[in-house]
Amino acid sequence: MITDYDLDAYDFDLPDGLIAQEPARQRDQSRLLVVDTSESSGAPLALADTVFAALPTYLREGDVLVLNDTRVFPARLVGRRATGGRGELLLVEAQVDGSWTALARPAKKLDVGATIAFGPDVAPLLTATVVEVRPEGRRRVAFKHDFETLDAAIDAVGRMPLPPYIRRPEPRSADRERYQTVYAQHRGSVAAPTAGLHFTPSLLDACEARGVELARVTHHVGYGTFESVRVEDLREHRVAAERFTLADADAARIDQGRANGGRVIAVGTTTTRALESAVDEAGKLVPGTRETSLTITPGYRFRAIDGLVTNFHLPRSSLLVLVSTLAGRTRVLDAYRHAIEAGYRFYSYGDATLILT
Repeated sequence: MITDYDLDAYDFDLPDGLIAQEPARQRDQSRLLVVDTSESSGAPLALADTVFAALPTYLREGDVLVLNDTRVFPARLVGRRATGGRGELLLVEAQVDGSWTALARPAKKLDVGATIAFGPDVAPLLTATVVEVRPEGRRRVAFKHDFETLDAAIDAVGRMPLPPYIRRPEPRSADRERYQTVYAQHRGSVAAPTAGLHFTPSLLDACEARGVELARVTHHVGYGTFESVRVEDLREHRVAAERFTLADADAARIDQGRANGGRVIAVGTTTTRALESAVDEAGKLVPGTRETSLTITPGYRFRAIDGLVTNFHLPRSSLLVLVSTLAGRTRVLDAYRHAIEAGYRFYSYGDATLILT
C-alpha cells in the first residue's frame, strides 16, 4: 500500500508537448490555476482557471506577498579541454578561497590538473583548472582570467543555465532577460525562482493598489533545489543547504501583516523554505543571513506561510512533495490532472498555480 511517504505516490504522466520550451509572450499572460483548499472555499478542492494578470483579485487587503529577489547569473560554461574536446561546467557553489564547486562534463575526463578554456581559441577569456575531484560528477575548479573580477569573466563567457528539459542547442540572448524576474537584485542563483517569472512591474503595482504588502527575501537557488530524489522513503531525503537573507524590515513587514489578519503568500518554493527556516517557535520571523537545508515532507507543519504561488513541478521531485505537503497530495495530484486535461504548460517557462490554504 502506497503512503504519502513513498516517492511513487508523487508520480504522474505528463505529455511531452506540455513541457514549455518558450516563455509566454507576455509574462503576466501565463495561465494561472487557483487551487483553494481553505475552509472558506466551500469545497474540498475548488479550482479556478484564469490568467496570471488576475492574481490581485485573489488577494486581499493586508495580505503580504513575499518575493525572492535573487538574481540568476550565467553559470553554465562551455569550452574546450586541453585535448580539444568539449568541456562543460555548471557552477554550483563559490568557495571561500575563490574557487568554485561545479558539475562537470565529461566528468571522467576531468581529473585533477585538467583544464578547460573558455572564449576564442587563440586567446581564451577564462581558464578553469580542476583542483579536486568530488563525488557525483562534481569538481572544484580554480580560475584564471584578465578581467577586473571573476564575475565579469563569467558574465563574458557564461550562458544562462536553462534546465535540460528546455530542449535547445543553446540558450538565446533573450533568455538573459526572460529567465530572470523583473525584481531580481542580488546575484547568486544557478536557476531562476520560476514562480516569479510571471510578474511585471505593473502587476506588482496592481497588487499594492489592492492593499497587498510586498516583502522580499534573498534565497540563492542552488542545484540542490532540483536534485533528484534518490530514496523511496521521503523521510530519508535531504535537500542540500542553500543560503538566504531576510532583512529586518521585511521580517517586520511580514510579521505585522500576519498580526493584522493578513495572509502570507510566498512566491516560490525557495521563498517558502526560507521563511519556514526563519520562523521561531512563537511564529515570529528572525531576520539575518543563514543556510537552510529544510526538507519539507509529509507531516511538516507550516508556520510562516498561508499560501503559495508556484509553477507546475516534475513528478517524483522534492518540490512536488513540498507543494503536496502544503495542500494535500490527493488535492495537488487532482489539480495536476485538471491542468494536464486543460493544456496548461509545465515547468520553468510554463504556467503557474496559486495555492490558498
